[in-house]
Amino acid sequence: MLATHNLGAQGTDDKPLGDALALVTGGSRGIGRAIAMRLASLGAAVAVCGRDADALNAVTTQLAGLGGRVFSHVADVTRPADVDALVAKTESALGPITILVNNAGIGVFGPAHDKSEEDWDRVLNTNLKSVFLVSKAVAPSMIARKRGDIINISSLAGVNAFKGGGLYCASKWGLQGLSACMAEDLRGYGIRVSTICPGSVATAFSGTSPKDPSKVLSPDDVAHAVETIVMQSPKSFISQLQIRPLSKP
Repeated sequence: MLATHNLGAQGTDDKPLGDALALVTGGSRGIGRAIAMRLASLGAAVAVCGRDADALNAVTTQLAGLGGRVFSHVADVTRPADVDALVAKTESALGPITILVNNAGIGVFGPAHDKSEEDWDRVLNTNLKSVFLVSKAVAPSMIARKRGDIINISSLAGVNAFKGGGLYCASKWGLQGLSACMAEDLRGYGIRVSTICPGSVATAFSGTSPKDPSKVLSPDDVAHAVETIVMQSPKSFISQLQIRPLSKP
């Protein structure tokens, strides 16, 4: 499934990202949806992907209501063929990608010694391999244009350990290392690579127990961090943002 909407001009004074095209993986719900909505409200053309066609249709309608250009495509970002098709179809529909937000992620929790190889592969492929695949597919055109932002949604679990977090922490610590090296590889081409490390967020994230919304972050808190990064002065970049709720859970 793919859907394209071309609903308005870009570049007005109140739309600072009017010349940008953002691709948000895992953009059909939760944090990804909030990020997509924030970037669209700033004037960017926005492409979203996910594996749930109905959820994608719903967020596409919401994004289109903001009056910008929108594209959506069902894709499994752990599969190279899906990633190549996603990037090619996005750029064919909307133009060159200038902002990539690698947001797709899952959580499987519990002692590592109790988990299966299938659990390991599912978490590492979704949270880490997908970032490698999508960034690899998008980077060449960013390099050619000497412009781009790659923002990887990590976690405080990427800098801290906790009981039962073996698989999830492995994926997020790996993401921190990958992101830091990508930043060094790409900064000479004018491409900024950043990570955002949120604490607990009030979403239906797989594998976590319900949280008190007053003591956790909201998806909009993460979206605000993305806005902060992409609005940074062009001669500098924010390499990492850590976000915590003001009230402790």
